[in-house]
Formats: sequence, C-alpha cells, structure tokens
Amino acid sequence: MDATPPTARIDIISDAICPWCYIGKRQLERALPMLAKDGLVFDVHWHPFQLNPDMPAEGVERAEYRRQKFGSEERIREIDARVKAAGAAVGLDIRHDLMLRTPNTVNAHRVIWLAGQLGVQDAVVEALFRGFFTEGADIGDPATLARIGEAHGIPEGRIAAMLAGDEGLKVVLSEDDLARRSGINGVPSFIMKGHVLFSGAMPAETMAEAFTQAWSILSKQAA
Repeated sequence: MDATPPTARIDIISDAICPWCYIGKRQLERALPMLAKDGLVFDVHWHPFQLNPDMPAEGVERAEYRRQKFGSEERIREIDARVKAAGAAVGLDIRHDLMLRTPNTVNAHRVIWLAGQLGVQDAVVEALFRGFFTEGADIGDPATLARIGEAHGIPEGRIAAMLAGDEGLKVVLSEDDLARRSGINGVPSFIMKGHVLFSGAMPAETMAEAFTQAWSILSKQAA
C-alpha cells in the first residue's frame, strides 16, 4: 500500500472584498491537484487583512466611495474591466453592478476565524466571496453573515452570539496588525512556514512551481 503523503500548510492573508483574493483562491484550487500529483498535500488556512482599515463599522455607499478613492469613472471602469476579465478566465462572474456597499470586513473576518475553529473555513470563505462578488451581498451586515455562515456549516445562532460580544475580535485585529508590521501591504499573500512566498493571483502553474520550490528549500532548512 502506498504511504499517505505528508500534509503541509499554506497560510493566506486576504480580505473578503478583495477580488484578487477570490481569483487567487480559484488559481490555488487548480494548483493543489498539481502539487498532489507530486506527493505534496497542503492544508489551507485563511487569515485577516483589512484593505480599508478605517472603514466605518456600517460600511459606505460604494459608488461615491470608489469615486473618491480612484478619482474618475474612467479609472473605475478600467479597474473593473480588468478584474472582470481575470475573474472570467477562472470561471467567476464578477458582478460590479450588484455591489452597492463597501463594507467594513472585521466581522466577516471573525466569521472566517470561527469557521476555521469549526473545520468549515474553506466553504465559508468561498460563500463570502461569492456573496459579495457575484450576488451583491452586504457582508458587513450581521444578519447576512449569519445566513451565509449557517448555510455552510456554522451552527444556527452561533454567529449572532459571537457578533453580539467580542469573541474573535482580538484575534482578527491582532493578526491584521501582525500582517502589516510584517510588511504585507497587498493581498492575497501566500505564506509557508512563516515565509511570505508571493502576493497576488498568480496562474496555477506558477503557484504550484513556487510552492514546490519553497517546500523543498524550507524542508531542508528544518532538517
């Protein structure tokens, strides 16, 4: 009988409203089977980063916020066209027309943290991305977060109870702060054994090659 390949770990720093994080997730999902063929099996863990750390808790109306951030409608159309094309290339239908609010993502990150404790993190991360980018869901809204989380493995009432207090808040804020103090200023960022390998939604083949090389080097250093 063949031995079961050892399981390693990939940590991803991301934000739930980062389109390149969603696209990067798809590229990673294509890369993992390539790695498995070479006997490398990875568990994936998601960690928080706020693209807009000063966002009001209730979020803001998206169109005006983006006009202020990017300066012109022409610039916004250019950005959106590039994101939409990159998403389509990996099978995602990015619907900018449905995104009406830019949320504060702290509570979304708390839900992702909770999902990690319960073993359903990938499903919840996927659902949050899909909700925001393809369904126009306000993922800063506690009721929306509860609906999405409970539909993907988090027990009923658990999210509402968490968000009513401060459970997970300190963890999320401290991890966000650690990422910034470590020099991370772009997401998604991919980490192996404490080393930042790269940032961005690289093609799956490039990802697989980077993970293979990193695993080889870091495993020898640990030996």
